[in-house]
Amino acid sequence: MSLHADALAVLSGWAAPSPAQEALRARYVDHLRAEPDGMRRTCFPDHLTAGVLVIDESGEQVLLNLHRKAQRWFAFGGHCEPGDATLAGSALREGLEESGLPELRFDPVPAHLDAHAVPFCDPRGTVHHLDVRYVAQAPAGARHATSDESLDVRWWPRHGLPDLEPEMHELIAIARRRFS
Repeated sequence: MSLHADALAVLSGWAAPSPAQEALRARYVDHLRAEPDGMRRTCFPDHLTAGVLVIDESGEQVLLNLHRKAQRWFAFGGHCEPGDATLAGSALREGLEESGLPELRFDPVPAHLDAHAVPFCDPRGTVHHLDVRYVAQAPAGARHATSDESLDVRWWPRHGLPDLEPEMHELIAIARRRFS
């Protein structure tokens, strides 16, 4: 099965938890049905991306990266690569690469969808990342590292987070529920 077929199957079968998430799910499925290359960064102006939010074993700490280009704190994620076999695999790969963690307890069921404009992704103009977000838990004592894509990677206390997009707080709550 191709990455495109996997993503279409995953999103077609995903039970969205809210009307807003259902609208995004339908948008993503329509995009994939219309765009055979809808998983690739070359698909303009929209393409799917995959990411993962990492919490610690207590659920009280969140591992975030200060994105080099956006200059904002985010969960880990990015473009799907030609070697990615599944959407979940792409998210896990991004999480491991960008966090420097050696392993993650990864939930392979999508947790949240978010579509957002990215003005610095493509020289043709603003693109929309149709992000499929997953959640994971870091093992106790695991050491993280800062990748070339980040300015910093840091654990943040749940009650002392930096300025984040509202959707990130929803994703953190989902992660805490899934790993409680």
